[in-house]
Amino acid sequence: MDLVTNHCSDKHEWFQKALEDPYGHYGSYFYFRKGQNGNPPTNYRSYFGGSTWDPVPGTDDLYYLHMFAKEQPDLNWENPEVRQKLYEMVNWWLDKGVAGFRIDAIINIKKNLDFPSFAPDGPDGLVLCSRMVESANGIGTFLQELKKETFEKYDAFTVGEVFSMKKDELAEFIGSEGHFSTMFDFSAQALTFGGHGWYDAPTVQFDAWRSALFAAQQEVEGVGFLANIIENHDEPRGASRFLPDHARNEAGKKMLAATSLLLRGIPFLYQGQEIGMENCRMDDISQYEDINTIDQYQVAIKAGCTRQEALEACYIHSRDNARTPMQWSDMPNGGFTAGTPWFAVNPNYTHINVEEQQNRADSLLSWYKKLIALRKNKAHKETFVYGKTVPAFETAPGVLAYLRQGTDESILVAGNYGESPCTLPIQQPVRKVLLSNMEKEEAAYIQIKQQGCLTLESCECIVIQF
Repeated sequence: MDLVTNHCSDKHEWFQKALEDPYGHYGSYFYFRKGQNGNPPTNYRSYFGGSTWDPVPGTDDLYYLHMFAKEQPDLNWENPEVRQKLYEMVNWWLDKGVAGFRIDAIINIKKNLDFPSFAPDGPDGLVLCSRMVESANGIGTFLQELKKETFEKYDAFTVGEVFSMKKDELAEFIGSEGHFSTMFDFSAQALTFGGHGWYDAPTVQFDAWRSALFAAQQEVEGVGFLANIIENHDEPRGASRFLPDHARNEAGKKMLAATSLLLRGIPFLYQGQEIGMENCRMDDISQYEDINTIDQYQVAIKAGCTRQEALEACYIHSRDNARTPMQWSDMPNGGFTAGTPWFAVNPNYTHINVEEQQNRADSLLSWYKKLIALRKNKAHKETFVYGKTVPAFETAPGVLAYLRQGTDESILVAGNYGESPCTLPIQQPVRKVLLSNMEKEEAAYIQIKQQGCLTLESCECIVIQF
């Protein structure tokens, strides 16, 4: 279950009472600060654009802090009463039997209470509010208290949404005594951060992506387990982000699935990923719901981009791409509803849908089932769960390959993301070819035995046991 404790709704009773008396009891539940010379207290830009400070109605020069939308005022974690109320809420859910939580935006709960301004990082004169969070110290005290007052009592599973964590803090977050069971690996997402916004953000380059994946795997070795993702509700579709144009087909999506799902860590699958849902192109900014997307569109326009260029940036980067309705069938609205869906349905539902794939043995959905079955197979548990990840064939252009090294076996996972075939030398004795996304297990085994090498076609991936 999603757990949000950094902020609440501006309609919440606490905030409504705080607005009535910002200096009273409930005012201390939030961050109210005086402005400076008719301006907000600091020059922070919220994660969704615009100032993090909004005027308090009925006051001359008082503002409240919201690091996200203005309808989401930040809660004051420095107030012990606020923390206790939040713990009571968490335990209320755990008492009902909730087994665990995704911990939303948790790094933001610790503020630098001096609220220093920083040099602007954009033409709006503002700086991203994460700079203030990065300058704060002591979040571990809050997180350990949260754990001991709630999760630890119930042996709850927790996965943290953690950005801006200092590298030397990894063990504190997910080690044996860490704040959380695991946390999402966002190293690949960081490759798409632009200097000024989406309009100048880079697309994912294969070599950088491969390096980021391996660096994250090696960093966490001996510390704990990362939660591996291809996509989630806050990111565009992985098939549209990580696959080059020539690989945006079923074979390529199978390759992406295998090279991600078999990494060391805890794989998380997001709805629609298992059938290969893709980004959805919109004709007008009015078709988007996400306020961050709307803000980034305006940022692009103000920077001189054409309407089409701004829309293209939204098509590539918007998280609304992952929020289009699930594509169940080729019926109207993808079989999601006979009425009016809450959001636009991707037109490709006519050929990318569950119904078309669920009974097709060679479908992407069937492939995901095979990958999950392989990963959960007791014969390979020690290797896939606890084995090391050792990069392989790193000098081969377009090849993402690694060994999962267990005690009694090694398993090679290799995918050719390039446009041309590539041949890899295989020196170790092969025990079995476990999976091939092109159903070439036997042919691959024979080639390795006879020639000591393996040729992978474009978009081909293979899983080999040594």
